Amino acid sequence: MTAADVVVLASGTATLEAALLKKPMVITYKVPAITAWLAKRKLYLPYVGLPNILLERFAVPELLQENATPEKLSQAVLGWLDAPERCDELRKEFRALHESLRCNASERIAEALEPYIS
Repeated sequence: MTAADVVVLASGTATLEAALLKKPMVITYKVPAITAWLAKRKLYLPYVGLPNILLERFAVPELLQENATPEKLSQAVLGWLDAPERCDELRKEFRALHESLRCNASERIAEALEPYIS
């Protein structure tokens, strides 16, 4: 993933990993039709990818079910490769997202453990 210019991956925690690596990506997923139907009825958000959920917008394309075709996936990848300025903007957003998720975790853990160690 670190060597890729654009990542194509299934929806899930790998999308968060790609975002933390500041990689442009295309999220795709295809499940059985009945599963998709059930999921749509329970879906509270318009997006499924963690980067889009956390940024609260379609920052990266999501090609799901009937939209997960080789043609559409290749167009989405080329959309990133043909627009370096768009990739730069996404990296800035992912950098800010990364910082917001960090929350000084190491310091907070050390503070929580200090009473037990001293």
